[in-house]
Amino acid sequence: MTPANLQNISQDAPLELLDVAVRPMIASEAGQEKGIESYLSARALLAFVFMLLIFTLATRQIIDPDFWWHLKTGQYLVESGSIPKTDIFSTIFAGKKWITHEWLAEVFIYSVYRAVGFGGLIVTFSLLITAGFTLTYRQCARRAGHVYIAGAAVLLGALAAGPTWGVRPQVFSFLFASVFLVLLERSHRDHNNRSTWWLVPLMALWVNLHAGFAVGLVLILLMIIGRSLDAVLVDHESFSEVWHRVRPLVWVLLSCGLAVLANPSGARLYSYPFETLTSQAMMKFIEEWRTPNFHELMFQPLALLILATFSALALSGKRITFTQVLLLMSTAWAMLRSGRNAPFFVLVAVPIFAEHSWIWLTSQRWGRWLTKPEVRAVGAQAGLKIALNILLLVVVPLGLMLVRVQRTIANQPAVEAQKFPRAALEFMRANKLSQPVYNEYHWGGYLIWKLYPDYRVFIDGRADVYGDAFFSEFMATHAGEPQWSDSLDKYGVRTVLITPDAALASLLRQDQRWQKVFEDNQAVIFTRR
Repeated sequence: MTPANLQNISQDAPLELLDVAVRPMIASEAGQEKGIESYLSARALLAFVFMLLIFTLATRQIIDPDFWWHLKTGQYLVESGSIPKTDIFSTIFAGKKWITHEWLAEVFIYSVYRAVGFGGLIVTFSLLITAGFTLTYRQCARRAGHVYIAGAAVLLGALAAGPTWGVRPQVFSFLFASVFLVLLERSHRDHNNRSTWWLVPLMALWVNLHAGFAVGLVLILLMIIGRSLDAVLVDHESFSEVWHRVRPLVWVLLSCGLAVLANPSGARLYSYPFETLTSQAMMKFIEEWRTPNFHELMFQPLALLILATFSALALSGKRITFTQVLLLMSTAWAMLRSGRNAPFFVLVAVPIFAEHSWIWLTSQRWGRWLTKPEVRAVGAQAGLKIALNILLLVVVPLGLMLVRVQRTIANQPAVEAQKFPRAALEFMRANKLSQPVYNEYHWGGYLIWKLYPDYRVFIDGRADVYGDAFFSEFMATHAGEPQWSDSLDKYGVRTVLITPDAALASLLRQDQRWQKVFEDNQAVIFTRR
């Protein structure tokens, strides 16, 4: 059996990291018989190393402030067996309608935590991130014929998306978007391929995991529009031919739209993502909702990916399709509007970058060596080469990865104590400080995890619950703007928990109505006299 036939048979088999690394290399060297050396060649194992490197980079301590209220919500869901319809965590907005749109992700987070702790959560979400990039690597390997090109493109994309990584429901949107793009590309290559119908049950699952499900609907819509433009403007097809080409996707889109209703909030989820996107307070005060700040080091890989992608398009000389143009421009606009959308741009841009880089590099005399097949050793040398490959490209990288993961997990308690007011909350609980408690915005989730139901929070990361007006009022008080005390008086605040360097802390130190009762490097607590 030839390698090409082997690839066709195994195309729809479950993806395993090493198998994904091997298959494109086998396909690129047609005519050679399959053997153990095909799966353990240097090129095949290099792809495995790239994915292992991404997994290692994705393994990081939990510092997302919203993680804690997700964890507590998951605990509530599991222990009560019900999904809350109104707010249960806030002092001011208790009883207000709350759309628990990420309920399934929160159940997943708490279940993993209860089974294997914080370390298990860190590893699990690193695997989810790696799975998304593994699918992207498959797309790159299909378009670029060398592991160096495909792997380097995926690694750059991983670094570009790095600022959004973490133990958070948003990771599910990244993973599902990567699956949607793979299935949509497959249907683009084969109009009779029915695998796109898998998008419907996937949408029903996605809508209960994260509000990013709207991205899936947009991807299908862009694919329909792009195919129609390609058919009319490039292939000069008639209307009936165009309709025949896009009709299956239209029905899939309509079915996915109906699948959105398969959630506890029903039709309310249709408008929820757009309400979030149009929140002025979130855009103004929450960093990840802003345009990426390319002056910061963490956004430099994203800037490099943008420049590299459009440079490759200009140099390759190959025309891209209207479908690719729409996907690239739409995700680029979303990314430039909000940094948290960078992963969706990465998923679209990286395969395009890999393909056009490959075309340009192999068109240059100095780059043609990339098209040469890998030299295979024979006899005793083959066994020695396989042994060295396993040692250098499997054993050593796995060992280094395990050391990194163990250190990351071991440092989680120290990072938690450094980023969150653990000692201050212990003081509050021990001394039973009075409520309501005015707290830092980014500590609200941590207070929910540690102190609920004994204490409720003034504000937390559920910005949709609090609304723009309250959010702006909170930030004005925190910044010590004129009439800063009016808000504290209006809501009857008895305790204030904030960072020592906050403007409000300086004002409270000088106000005779308040007294400082606790302070350390992370937090200071004031109580009303």
